[in-house]
Amino acid sequence: MTSYYIIRPVRDQLIGAVGSASLPLFYGVVFVMMLLLTPAFGWLVARFQRRRLLGWSYSFFVACLLAFVPAFAAQDRIGARLLGVMFFAWGSVFNLFVVSLFWSFMADIFTSGRARRVFSLIALGGMAGAIFGPLVTKLLVRLVGVAPLLVVSALALGCAMALLLSLSARNEQARPGVGGGDAVGGSMWAGVRELWTRPFLRYMALLMLFGDGIGTLAYALVADYAKANFVGNVARTEFYNNLDLATNTLGALLQLTLTRWLLIRRGAGWALVLPALVNVSLLVMVAMSDHGAVVISGYGVSLLAVMMATTRGFAYGMTKPASDALYTRVPRETRYKGKNFVETAVWRFGDLAVTSAVSGLRLLGVGVSGLALAGAGVAALATWVSARAGWSPDLAPEEKRIA
Repeated sequence: MTSYYIIRPVRDQLIGAVGSASLPLFYGVVFVMMLLLTPAFGWLVARFQRRRLLGWSYSFFVACLLAFVPAFAAQDRIGARLLGVMFFAWGSVFNLFVVSLFWSFMADIFTSGRARRVFSLIALGGMAGAIFGPLVTKLLVRLVGVAPLLVVSALALGCAMALLLSLSARNEQARPGVGGGDAVGGSMWAGVRELWTRPFLRYMALLMLFGDGIGTLAYALVADYAKANFVGNVARTEFYNNLDLATNTLGALLQLTLTRWLLIRRGAGWALVLPALVNVSLLVMVAMSDHGAVVISGYGVSLLAVMMATTRGFAYGMTKPASDALYTRVPRETRYKGKNFVETAVWRFGDLAVTSAVSGLRLLGVGVSGLALAGAGVAALATWVSARAGWSPDLAPEEKRIA
């Protein structure tokens, strides 16, 4: 997460340079890449041992980070739009595949009862990295510029790979014969097939689409705000970096307090429903105030920025560990292939659909208030789907709760 959050504001400043009008193009490229890569990932999962899969995947992304360094050194010559398409597409693949593979691995080595106790703490470790990454960026971006940050990100990702490989080896030694270290087997299209045959996966796909719709709407509105209010790649990088810092601080506080309590005492279902209700409230506030601002510690802050930080904070700090805990109650093939398909191809289809819809509505004259009101309706649907997913009938029985 440190690695990803070092480069996230680097990616987002490119979006801030061109505005939300280019998002459908960016997300369209990403969606096509996901359609091509998802069956390839399924093929790798089906045939290769877990440690080899982890090592090859993480090594590939480390090499890519280093390859982008000269491109960012020449950003002004290449242009924000062209470089943005390339890096946004790659960064989205990096985020989704690396993070999805990590949580598939976590679901593979923990039982459901143990997951309810430790997943919020594991997610807290991720949030610590997600806070440390923006702090590193904030410290270095004005000293060394944007391009060298990719080298720092590559070093952090290499350390993560070494730790994952060590943990996988120790798990295989502690649980010999369980099969966790073996290839999953099956068809490379299993993730697509399970979307139509497993109710839980359908609910998670819908939840992903609705949640992504809210997040992408906020992202598009903030992109236009950044384009209008910040000049230069360093200023935009700092703005997005501050957003990430606020988001991840909130996520960490949730994981230390409310999330773990809900997972242990009330189950993962409630930890899916509560963030959806928060999203409804925030979007209604934006619909009522349009471009309003709120005062935080004596400073006026755009309500759009507050909405984006809060919705993301709950998504990372509560929704993510709750949904990953539910994946411990499905077969191993679903944990890797079905989960990966939902969190890559389905997610990016949602990005493309939402950004295209936002662009279309804006052409029709719909402003911030109208878009936020539509988002509130989507959030209300997400609340219902969250309840269905958390108590889906095809989930394995929950282990006895631990006091």
